[in-house]
Amino acid sequence: MQQLKKLYKQILSDYICNQNESDLYIGQNLIKQMIQKNVSPEDVISIHKQALEEFYGELPETVIHAYDFLIEVMVHYGLKVKEHQSLLVKQEEMRIEMDIAAQIQNQLLENEVPKTKCTDIGMISVPLRKMNGDYVHFKYDSANYLGVAVTDVVGKGVPAALCMSMVKYGLDTLEYANSNPSYVLEVLNQLIEKSVDDSMFVSLFYARYNLHSNIFTWSSAGHEPSLYYNAAEHTFYDLEAKGLLLGILPEVKYSQQELELKENDFIIIMTDGVTDFRKNEGFDAREKIKELALSFQHLNAQEMCNTIYQELLKLQDFKLYDDFTVVIIKKNKLF
Repeated sequence: MQQLKKLYKQILSDYICNQNESDLYIGQNLIKQMIQKNVSPEDVISIHKQALEEFYGELPETVIHAYDFLIEVMVHYGLKVKEHQSLLVKQEEMRIEMDIAAQIQNQLLENEVPKTKCTDIGMISVPLRKMNGDYVHFKYDSANYLGVAVTDVVGKGVPAALCMSMVKYGLDTLEYANSNPSYVLEVLNQLIEKSVDDSMFVSLFYARYNLHSNIFTWSSAGHEPSLYYNAAEHTFYDLEAKGLLLGILPEVKYSQQELELKENDFIIIMTDGVTDFRKNEGFDAREKIKELALSFQHLNAQEMCNTIYQELLKLQDFKLYDDFTVVIIKKNKLF
């Protein structure tokens, strides 16, 4: 420390006499050495003050007070800088951990959209943050049935992702796509209620589609109602199915309903992140979705999903306020 003080005084003296760039450069390099030696900002100011007192004798009282004030301020400043640097390190560590967790989640929850002869299926799921609180799961036995689950975990981040993994595990244990939707929800509810934290709840819409009879059967656990478009009537219907969120109570029974899909009919399954926007402006999001779906029904299901997402994003000034998930199932003409 004494050697650093001596060097600083010499460099300061040279600069006062010569006032050239080379002395400034030497001073900057000395500061780097001080940082490496953990010399605090207030100590640098104190060294500077002592050097001036040696050069010019006793300083005016007002100047001394000014330096004392600056030293005290720099003590606080130094503490805040250290806190800020520590926070930046923690944030970077958290960012890396979240990146890894998001990659693991994407790998664990990856689910391919099935292709069938009688339906056209599209899906889009865009997370608000790196970890997605929405999840879409398909079951397809290629012969008779198609199953689809659209899930929304109440919560964000890693806890929600872990809960979502539990949902996937539960769906994977149900081997067959022909399971009744009400039964699927009852099994998942028991699993989630026993396995996840009491603060975590899950909304889920589960549907089974019979590829031969074209019967679409659904059940819901507190999920955003899906939309059914009846092409013959040119009318939308809400697919209501009252049911408690998963994970609240251990023994819950869920009802199920069904309808027959006919040529050019389609189903829109979504999470509440699709409809929960511009509420304060008296804006009816569901009516807007219906309007967009009718405008783009000539597109295939995937193009409809992508276009609806882009159009709704425009209405929100290109900002998401929640995870956004839409699944569209269209009944093909030839089947």
